[in-house]
Amino acid sequence: MGNFTSIEQEFNNTVEPQIAALFASQPNAANNPAVKQKANNIIYKTLLDMRKEKMQAVYKITNRNLICYISAWLQSSKPNPEVQINDNDMNGLMNAISGIEDKTKGLDIMLHTPGGVVTATESIVKYLRKIFNMDIRVIVPHMAMSAGTMIACSCKEIIMGKQSSLGPIDPQYHNVPAQGVLKEFERAINETIASPNKSLIWKEIIQQYRPSFVGECDNVVKMSHELVNGWLQDCMFKNADDKEQKAQTVMNELASHDASKVHDRHYDFIKCKALGLNVTALEDSQDLQEAVLSLYHCYLLSIYRIPNVIKFIESQNGESFIINGIR
Repeated sequence: MGNFTSIEQEFNNTVEPQIAALFASQPNAANNPAVKQKANNIIYKTLLDMRKEKMQAVYKITNRNLICYISAWLQSSKPNPEVQINDNDMNGLMNAISGIEDKTKGLDIMLHTPGGVVTATESIVKYLRKIFNMDIRVIVPHMAMSAGTMIACSCKEIIMGKQSSLGPIDPQYHNVPAQGVLKEFERAINETIASPNKSLIWKEIIQQYRPSFVGECDNVVKMSHELVNGWLQDCMFKNADDKEQKAQTVMNELASHDASKVHDRHYDFIKCKALGLNVTALEDSQDLQEAVLSLYHCYLLSIYRIPNVIKFIESQNGESFIINGIR
C-alpha cells in the first residue's frame, strides 16, 4: 500500500545520497546559501519527478486523462484565499489541459479542496465540461468540501475511498459560510420578536455585517443550489427517469443547513451512496487504490517538504502549475 511512510522512504532513498554528496563536495556547506539552494532544488525536482511518475501510474490503469487539484488547506494556519477555489485556478487548468492531446479519453480530476468561490466554480465546471464533453469523473482521496462537492456533483461519477469525504453545499462568501449567516440572521429576527430585550445583544452581532451582506449571502446560496441541481440532472442523473427526484434527494441533505447542521460536516462513501450519488468505491480496484493513494501521499509529502506551497494543479503529461504563498 502506498502509504505516507513508504512514499517518504522512497523520497529519502533518492534524495539523501544526492544531498550528502553535494555537502561533502563543498567546504563549509552548512553556511553556504548557494549550496542550500542546490539542496532545495534537488528536493523540489525529486518530488516533481515522483508526482509525475505516480500520475502516470494512475493514467496507465484508467486510460483517462488526469488532472490533480490539490490544496494545502489542512496545513495552512493563516487565512489565504489562494487555498480555496478561485478564478486564478483557471490559469492552472488551462495550463494542464494544454498538454492533453486526446480529449476523447475523458478526464479524471483528483480533487482535495476546502471549497471556495461559487462563480469561479461555475466557470471551472463549464470550461471542463466543454473540453471533455461532460465525460468527467472526480477522484476524492481525502476531502472535497463545499464548492469541491459542487464540482463532484457536476461529474458523471465520484470515486471515493473509506477515508474520503464530501461536504455540505454551503458556499462561502468573503470567507464566511453563507448559509450560516442566513440562519444566524433568521435566528436574530425570531428571538428579537419573541424576546425584545434580546435586540441589543443581536444588534452587536448583526451590525458587524456590512450593508447588503445578508442579501448577497442569500443570492450566493440560491445560485449554488440552482447550479448543483441543474448539474446533477444534466449529467450524473441524465438517464434516470426520476432525475428531478434524485437530484432533490441530494439537495435536501447536502444543500440544507438544517440537515447538515455545520459547514464542515463530513459525508463518507456510505452516506453519499445512500443519497443516490453515483459513487464508486476506490477499494473496488486494488491497483487503482494503490496508485491513487501513492499519488495523494506524494502530494502530501510535497506540501510538507516545500514550505510555501499553497496549491498544485498538474496533469499526467507533466504540465505543472504551483501556487506559493503564506500558509
